[in-house]
Amino acid sequence: MSNDDGKVRRVLFLKVTLPTSDPSHVVSMVQATAPFYGLLGGTKIRILQNVDDKAQFIQEIEYETHEAFEVNRQRIASDLRVQTYVQAWKTVLGGVINLEVYEDLTAKD
Repeated sequence: MSNDDGKVRRVLFLKVTLPTSDPSHVVSMVQATAPFYGLLGGTKIRILQNVDDKAQFIQEIEYETHEAFEVNRQRIASDLRVQTYVQAWKTVLGGVINLEVYEDLTAKD
């Protein structure tokens, strides 16, 4: 949804399947990459672990960004900082990673 100051709210889901079910790796990675959240305008961050498959994790990042930034998200995906962040997840955690961005339709302006 968009608001009066030209910003939109989005929710980024970073889905990871690891070779281990130990959550300490995910938690330490999130702590190490905390400065990156400022670049996204992150406002809320959660780490979820699948109760049926303990090797699956989701990092949920709720953020707000300018509409112009959102329009150019494909260009941003090729940004070196973003690529470095995703590569760090892959290298440190050694798992499969998927990124998905959603708009919260229940959010109020």
